[in-house]
Amino acid sequence: MAIRLVVGLGNPGKEYERTRHNAGFWLVERFAASTGAHFRKDPKYQALVARHDASGAWLLLPQSFMNASGRAVQMLAGFFKLKPEEILVVHDELDFPPGVARIKQGGGIAGHNGLKDISQRLATHDYWRLRLGVGRPPAGSEGADYVLQKPPAEERAAIDSAIDKALGLLPQMLAGDMQSAMNKLHTETKEEKPPAKKEPEKKEPPIKEPGKKEPEKKAEPEKKGLFGGLLGRKK
Repeated sequence: MAIRLVVGLGNPGKEYERTRHNAGFWLVERFAASTGAHFRKDPKYQALVARHDASGAWLLLPQSFMNASGRAVQMLAGFFKLKPEEILVVHDELDFPPGVARIKQGGGIAGHNGLKDISQRLATHDYWRLRLGVGRPPAGSEGADYVLQKPPAEERAAIDSAIDKALGLLPQMLAGDMQSAMNKLHTETKEEKPPAKKEPEKKEPPIKEPGKKEPEKKAEPEKKGLFGGLLGRKK
C-alpha cells in the first residue's frame, strides 16, 4: 500500500531547530527541498503542509510542541480518509546510534511523546515509522535533556549520512515497496559495535517537552506508632 502522508516530528522555533529531537523535521525538510515541494502554514492543522507532486503524498510538519503532534496528523488523515498503514512518521530514536536508520510498522514507542500522542489520536500503533538514531544519553543524563541538545559535529554528520541513505529510498517507501526499502536501508546502515562491557539498559522516562507541566506530587501522610504518637518524635 502506497504512503500518502509523511510526517516529520520536531519542536517549532529557532531554539530547537538544531536539536536531536528535530531529526524528523530535518529529513522531511530536505526531501521537500530536493523535490521542489513548498511548505505553507495551515492554521487549521497547526502545521506546515506541502504536496509531493510525483507521488501525490502529503508532507506534514506539526507546529505544536512534540507532545501535541498527533492533532495535525489526526485532522489531515481524517480529512483525506487515510489509513494508518498509509502514514509514515519520521522521528529521532534513542535506541540506535547516530548513523543508523530503521523502518518498522507499529511496535512500542519507548517514551517518545510525539509517537504517544499520534498513537492515542489515531487509536492505533499501526502506522509506519522511519527511525533516525541519535544515540543514548551518557550515564547520569536524562533523555529529555539529551534530545533537546544540539549533537556535536561528528554525530550530526552521522545522522545526516543516515538521512541521505533514507532519502534515496523514500521513493520506494512512497510507492509502498516497504520490504525492499527496509532490506536495503537495514543493510546499508550498520549499527556500531557495542562496547566490550555493556551497562544494563536504563528505561528512559517519557520525554518532558517544552511547555508541558509535570503534575505536583502529594505529600505523604506522617506514619503513626501503635499508640497514636508520631514515630520518631522526641519526648
